[in-house]
Amino acid sequence: RAGLRSEPRAGKRVRSPRLGDGRAFTRSAFVARKRNYDQPNWLGVGLAFGTSAALWAYLFKQHDDDVVEYERRKRERQHKCTDCS
Repeated sequence: RAGLRSEPRAGKRVRSPRLGDGRAFTRSAFVARKRNYDQPNWLGVGLAFGTSAALWAYLFKQHDDDVVEYERRKRERQHKCTDCS
């Protein structure tokens, strides 16, 4: 809670905001303006869906690669050739 303490800055003491003071928590650094829900953020929507699609494609590709590797190792285990050893 370092932001609520009064700390000396350049020789001055800055008054810390109190919880009972109505001015203490009226501004937010994260909200610069009201959201307009009539115009969606299409860049954000596209990034969200694109990322999701890319992750699913990677998941399916990885699964297929794992199945191919599993089948290859399974065939090697069943191969009982004395010439290969």
